[in-house]
Amino acid sequence: MSGAFERGERAGERTAVPALPVIAGRWLSLAAAPSFALMAAVTAGGSAGDMICSAQDSSMLGGMVPMYLLMSLFHGGPWLRLFAGERADSRMSG
Repeated sequence: MSGAFERGERAGERTAVPALPVIAGRWLSLAAAPSFALMAAVTAGGSAGDMICSAQDSSMLGGMVPMYLLMSLFHGGPWLRLFAGERADSRMSG
């Protein structure tokens, strides 16, 4: 999909891409990092459910909080692009 879409966009052709799924995808990509950060904060506040996933005397690095923080970092790319002021289609036209 992306190869044909990029070629059509570069040539100045208008491709039939629905606007709603594109907009929804951009908002959804921005929702992932804060969601994981919120889940890390909630899990760190009440870690009674963390006992299911790890042993009682285990390291802090083995629980759900570090996993949620890492997921939040991995999904931070759309936020970095937003803060940098880069448009989503400008990186494809270069």
